[in-house]
Formats: sequence, structure tokens, C-alpha cells
Amino acid sequence: MAIQVGDSQVTQAAYNYATAEPYSANSQGSGSSSVLEDLSNPENKNNNVAATYDKSNENAKKATYSVNKMSAEDRANLVSQLKADQEARQQSLINLVQSTIGKQAKAYGIAEGGDAMWRFIASGNYTVDAATKAQAQKDISEDGYWGVKQTSQRLFDFASALAGDDVEKMQEMQKAMQKGFKLATKSWGRELPSISSSTLDAANKLFEDYYASKKQNVE
Repeated sequence: MAIQVGDSQVTQAAYNYATAEPYSANSQGSGSSSVLEDLSNPENKNNNVAATYDKSNENAKKATYSVNKMSAEDRANLVSQLKADQEARQQSLINLVQSTIGKQAKAYGIAEGGDAMWRFIASGNYTVDAATKAQAQKDISEDGYWGVKQTSQRLFDFASALAGDDVEKMQEMQKAMQKGFKLATKSWGRELPSISSSTLDAANKLFEDYYASKKQNVE
């Protein structure tokens, strides 16, 4: 599903994250469960990945809502950085899909790209090798790039960088994010997996906590 010209950058970001995050590697026919099922086992939650974007931002982010309070120039730089990171990760995922399940999709008459490919992925009717499955496990683990914590924080940081310390603009960004998830659900062709709903819930909580902090400051 194409994002329309009038949609915001946050809608686009949320759509990209929400369609990519649920990608799970299945090894059908081998007795192996899906990645999402495997992660329910605590023994598989020990994977860590590097920071998702420039570590120079780590110390600044420790301060509460520091992104919102950055200068306009710094926020613009962060937006560019987040977009570049997102695009690189998205392309990496597309390459992974094409290399691992592209031929299988074509066997079903499904062209690469577009909603048909996402729906094929959602069906789980494909197999992958052990290395791909292991990488997927790492990516959607508790601290992985596509995990709930990192994905929800990236969405909130992206919105904060665009809106600044402006409650009304942040509310607009939150609605745009929610729209992106709705569009992703349409592309997926069914309800998104629980990891996606958990990510949306976590991102919404970050917004709500921000609004609460502003009310406390006024009081």
C-alpha cells in the first residue's frame, strides 16, 4: 500500500516499522516453530544489538524528553539520521526477503514488493535457513532493533524531533503514527502480530507520559 503525498513523515515511518517488525522466520516442515513463538522461551531472550543510531545521542537522551528540547537544527539532524537508519534497515530487510523467500513467493505467482509480498510473509507459508532465523530472533528480541523497546522509542524520538516541545504538534504526530499502523495492517492483510500491537502500545505510552509531564510542569 502506497503512502499518499499528504501523509506525514511519521505516518511513513510508522508504516515502515509496522510492516517490517512482524517479519518472522519460519522453518516449516522441520518441526521448528516461528521466531515469535521461540521468543516466548526465556532462554532465547539473551540477544543484544548495537545502538540503532549514532551513539553520540545516548547521553543526551538520558535526560527526560531531551529530544523535544533540542534546537531546531539538532532535531533536523536527528530526523535525517533516523530516516537514513530506517531506510538502510528497510532495504536490508527487503534484500533478506528477496534472497530467502523470493523464489518461493514467485512459485505462488507473487511479485516481489507491494502488499502481495507482505501478505505472503504474513501467511508463514515459506521456509528459511537457520542463519536467517537466528538473525530474525536477534532482531525482534527484547533489546533487538525490531524489538518493542527500540522500535517504540525510535517512533517517539522521530515524532519528538519533528514536533519539538509542542504538545499539540506531538498529538498530531501520535495520530500520524497510529495511522501508519492502520495502513500497515491493511498491507499485512490481517491483524498484525502481537509484537506490533505491543510496540504501538509502548509508543502510545511514551506520548501519554510526555503529556503528563507537561501538565505536572504547569502545576
